[in-house]
Amino acid sequence: MRRLLLYVPMMILLLSGCGPAQSSEGEELALLIRGEYLEETPWSAAAAITADYGQRVYQYELEAAWDGAETTLTLTAPETVAGMTARLQSGESLLEYDDIVLETGPLNEDGLTPVSAIPVLLETARSGYITAVSLDREAGTLRIDCGDPEEEPGTGTEISLWFDADSHALVRGEISLDGFRVIQCEFTDFTKESRDTHGGEEPVEDLGGG
Repeated sequence: MRRLLLYVPMMILLLSGCGPAQSSEGEELALLIRGEYLEETPWSAAAAITADYGQRVYQYELEAAWDGAETTLTLTAPETVAGMTARLQSGESLLEYDDIVLETGPLNEDGLTPVSAIPVLLETARSGYITAVSLDREAGTLRIDCGDPEEEPGTGTEISLWFDADSHALVRGEISLDGFRVIQCEFTDFTKESRDTHGGEEPVEDLGGG
């Protein structure tokens, strides 16, 4: 069993003050989505990840799921790593995975890898420090940008998330280091379990996302 440090930004939420009507609508939607992703309800999704190491670019496909206590990530492509499974317990910052090891290496000193990117994106959806919100009604998406409030724009780790404006499914995520995009993740079949007000489970809701 190999352990890998997983970078999880735990930054407070900050939304800008009053602006144009469209900005206010986007900010309200961002708050609504933040609250939904803070709920401890299981979810699952398929994802296609592109990792850019500068001179090398790698592409992966995987299935991801969170059962309320543990995140499970199973690579489905390329064939050389298909079947590799990673697990992350809630409240932990270490990613444990089976004997097969990705040969690409970490993308930064915090141990960010293509496999650990999805937990980073989901944690950012719940607790990232929001620096900008943009609602595109024509495309039907809400973009939320997150970063370190102590860093200048274009420096440090910056994360952008795109959500379906109607279903609130996470459809895309990007991670940039010092202005260079190192991770691009496209989500499909994002499914989030719903719960009723009495604590019982409702049928799984398909949020789409691709």
